Amino acid sequence: MKKYLITGLLVWIPLAITVWVLEAIVTTMDQTLLLLPPVWKPSIYIPGLGVVLTVLVVLLTGIFVSNFLGQKLLAVWEGILKRIPVVNSIYSGVKQVSDTLFSPGGQAFRKAVLVQYPRAGSWTIAFLTGQPGGDVVNHLSGDYVSVYVPTTPNPTSGFFLMMPRADVIDLDMSVDEALKYVISMGVVTPPTRHLPAVRPAGKP
Repeated sequence: MKKYLITGLLVWIPLAITVWVLEAIVTTMDQTLLLLPPVWKPSIYIPGLGVVLTVLVVLLTGIFVSNFLGQKLLAVWEGILKRIPVVNSIYSGVKQVSDTLFSPGGQAFRKAVLVQYPRAGSWTIAFLTGQPGGDVVNHLSGDYVSVYVPTTPNPTSGFFLMMPRADVIDLDMSVDEALKYVISMGVVTPPTRHLPAVRPAGKP
């Protein structure tokens, strides 16, 4: 019964959080309509108008920041936020996470891998993020890779490690499957893909 309860919670909790965030956004947009001048307000209340306004604002924002001028203004805006002590910490952290997890075509998490952490004999899923750079390269001997070891059930926090390439095992699972595996604390297991059998040399 405990297993089924946890599995059920893993289904409902992300859905509840998603609905809560969307409801907050839509409600804010509905309240924004009340602040408009009387000339711009709709003559009658239209249910769902906040949803339409939310989609329109997000779409127009995406179109605007996709051009040169929008990117420059966005950089100025972010520069202002970074000068505000408390806001800087919150905004920078949230933006880094969103850029890592939600950027279209992003390669922040390139591949799911298996590593020994936090000690030899204990295995966990990590994500390949690239190769060491800067002055770090001058102090590492051999072939090293950069990996990110997420925490469970919140993968937005974790540990950045630089490990020998020989100690990292590539996994035959997508990044999305690996993230679900980590977030579910191992309850939602990815499908098993059996490796093809290796035929002896000289045999068909």
